[in-house]
Amino acid sequence: MEIKDLQKQIEEYTPFNEQEEKDKELMLKYIKDFDNILTRDNEYAHFTASAYTVNKDRTKILLIHHNIYNAWTWEGGHADGSADLLATAIRELKEETGVKNVKKITDDIGSLEILCVWGHVRRGKYVSAHVHLNLTYLLEVDENEILISQPDENSGVKWMDLYEAAETGADHWVKENIWKKKLNKKLEEYSS
Repeated sequence: MEIKDLQKQIEEYTPFNEQEEKDKELMLKYIKDFDNILTRDNEYAHFTASAYTVNKDRTKILLIHHNIYNAWTWEGGHADGSADLLATAIRELKEETGVKNVKKITDDIGSLEILCVWGHVRRGKYVSAHVHLNLTYLLEVDENEILISQPDENSGVKWMDLYEAAETGADHWVKENIWKKKLNKKLEEYSS
């Protein structure tokens, strides 16, 4: 997959709300304006992928306790040069939780958002504030799989009630506007 394929996926994506309309517009602009948008070499903005991972009954979400953010949050990571962001989301899910078997609920983008990342220290080096051009994918995992945290990334992995997570999980804006108002509603559509 190449950047033009990712661009096409984003162009064909139907925004869920006004936030997605604006973020879609900006993502497409960034693709045109920057040649290194898939790597962290672009210190202003680069693509990432997140996994919104639920159990088969779609009543629980799999969360990690992220070391940098010191909060329970979804799995995900940097594209690191790959335009296949679904594969990135699955790779990060497996790396961060130890799960082996991942089922795609859909091949489609589940959500798109531009996320602010505050300056932080990673592996002993300061990383300046920047934005993540994030695509989220809806994934499913058997909740009986053995979970293993990745100590350099997270200090825990656990299942949490889907609606409880939207109240107690990550950053308030993410919980309210992405998890609760978008992704949980989309899951309901796929469960019907």
